[in-house]
Amino acid sequence: MTADVLVLAPEVLLALGAVLGLAVGTWLPPGREGAVRGIGVLGALAAVVAALGGPRGTAFGGTYLVDTATTVVRVVVAGAVVVTLVLAGDRPDVSGGPRSTPDVSGGPRLTADGGARVDTAFAVLLQLAAVGAMLLGGATDLLLLAAAVLLAGLPLAALAGLARDGRATEAALKYFLTSALFGLLALTGTTLLLGLAGATAYPALVGLTGPASAVGVVLVLAGLLMAAGAVPAHFWVPDAVDGTTPVTGAVLTTTAKIGALVAIWRLTVALPGLPTPLLVAILAVASMTLGNLAAFAQTSLRRLLAYSTISQVGYLLVPVAVARDTVLALPVLLGYLAAYAVTNLAVFAVLAARPQALEIGEQRGLARRHPGLAVALAVGLLGLVGTPPTVVFAGKLGVVAAALGGGAAWLGVVVVVNTIASLVYYLRWIAPVFSTGDPVLRDPVAPRARAVAVVLAVASVAGTVALAVTS
Repeated sequence: MTADVLVLAPEVLLALGAVLGLAVGTWLPPGREGAVRGIGVLGALAAVVAALGGPRGTAFGGTYLVDTATTVVRVVVAGAVVVTLVLAGDRPDVSGGPRSTPDVSGGPRLTADGGARVDTAFAVLLQLAAVGAMLLGGATDLLLLAAAVLLAGLPLAALAGLARDGRATEAALKYFLTSALFGLLALTGTTLLLGLAGATAYPALVGLTGPASAVGVVLVLAGLLMAAGAVPAHFWVPDAVDGTTPVTGAVLTTTAKIGALVAIWRLTVALPGLPTPLLVAILAVASMTLGNLAAFAQTSLRRLLAYSTISQVGYLLVPVAVARDTVLALPVLLGYLAAYAVTNLAVFAVLAARPQALEIGEQRGLARRHPGLAVALAVGLLGLVGTPPTVVFAGKLGVVAAALGGGAAWLGVVVVVNTIASLVYYLRWIAPVFSTGDPVLRDPVAPRARAVAVVLAVASVAGTVALAVTS
């Protein structure tokens, strides 16, 4: 048992951070809960150290595997926790709050009312969801996988509703109902596969074939697709992201997605007798295409980013679809996941820096007033496209190479076509940022969010330079 706990050290550290933060937060005055965020940051940093230096192998009877994929999920998820907790410290409204009062800097801020401790709730829920995402990445048993889906999703539903207004309540309700539906489908698939194989561990599922087994796998995949925000379980994404604050939107589109995509890869590789790759390939095409088509007509920045994240899942599913046919699949998937997390968080950090800017037109003149923030936004958006000099460029090239190496050249063509098409709506956002007209908004910029956006943009470019030097 001691060895199992050591293998699970990163997850245990994050869970302890959540428990300790909850205990400390109950004794702090509402609205002055910075110590809770500090505990969360320390716990996440400790989880990164434990993930990089901890033991590898299996835990709890082989239901959880710590390998390179699990390590990457742990590091990226814990890093995302650090970034979002830093963003949440900029102003109380990033984590949601019941009422608005004027800020001394002139911008709106939400303060706790009636004893509400939204900062504590935000930090605790974020860490619990991160633990679930980590478990998703390393699960090698269907029962643990089902539990991880619930742990990664339910805290996010509560997180989406922290703002306590109509839109946030709608966002939380849609996320919760969608999560409950697809979670039930996953449990149904687990039950079916248990009846067919007599066990839920992945090694026991290797010999499964036939229509009944295929139905069971499709149902299990449904729960994972919901966590990833992929078609056909994507309906919650635009409303949830648009109805919450930018920092919460960053969490919804990053944390669970990382673990869920690695979980889909594990399930695909573990079942060689079923045509799972073809299904994943179809879902990849549907996700990237529908996400891009829906983003074209968006003027709301948050909804545009929401549909963008759906299309990004499509790109990330491509290496999963060819995982059985090329050794490039796993390194490409892990590299792209890390690059996507950095880039996606950078763009949401820009939104968090100016939360009053809700529409594309309100970005006009940003480069004149805040040039550093404008450059960070441009780097982030070009990174989501997958163009030089961002690190996602290497990831997008890897996706195409994996498709070609796996004998699915048609998938590579779809990726290239969708990438070119996505330029339209990303450039539509960038154009007003560098326009010569007078700025639409003259609101103050949140300092921590601006710093995070610039640092992540630099990291995206530096990652490309590092890859070029080492290759």
